[in-house]
Amino acid sequence: MEINAETVKKLREKTGVGMMDCKKALVECNGDFEKAGQYLREKGLDKAAKKSSRPTREGIIDTYIHLGSKIGVMLEINCETDFVAKNEVFRDLSHNIALHIAAASPLYVSKEDVPEEVVEREMDIYKKQALNEGKPENVVEKIAEGKLLKFYQEICLLEQLYVKNNDVKIKDLINENIARIGENITLKRFARWVLGETSGGE
Repeated sequence: MEINAETVKKLREKTGVGMMDCKKALVECNGDFEKAGQYLREKGLDKAAKKSSRPTREGIIDTYIHLGSKIGVMLEINCETDFVAKNEVFRDLSHNIALHIAAASPLYVSKEDVPEEVVEREMDIYKKQALNEGKPENVVEKIAEGKLLKFYQEICLLEQLYVKNNDVKIKDLINENIARIGENITLKRFARWVLGETSGGE
């Protein structure tokens, strides 16, 4: 069903949860605003949103070496307290993200980390592709923006679909664990090595 953008915005303002998660909740609840709010609470996403501004000064440096020792990953994941940094749930999250990085080869942590010149280059390519396909000029920008979102999903760790569960993104996985643990969690940086070449993200 078609979900009104204004309803999505109101749910976001009420819960503090991201637009995409709000829209997903409304779709799951057939557009019912109150049920969507309950859905987000059940998922713990409203609590995660409220904790997202809290400082994360503790955490761990984690590593993962893929079978055969051909791929290695190192990441820094942060939380609020040393107690949580030692928590098994937190460490499992870190390990699973490191495993995901090994498999999915992201280049950056988040959309904000992608250099502006890269974004501009991609947008220019997508606009030219749309024009070459004969798309009307008034929709070219929207088409390019849609393709840019897919580009982010390919190269940005937080936007990637989790390799163990393609129904959630890595940022959703982190939010679920924020709700579960009760502390803010941030993924600061990572590096991924392949024997003979190097790539990583900060």
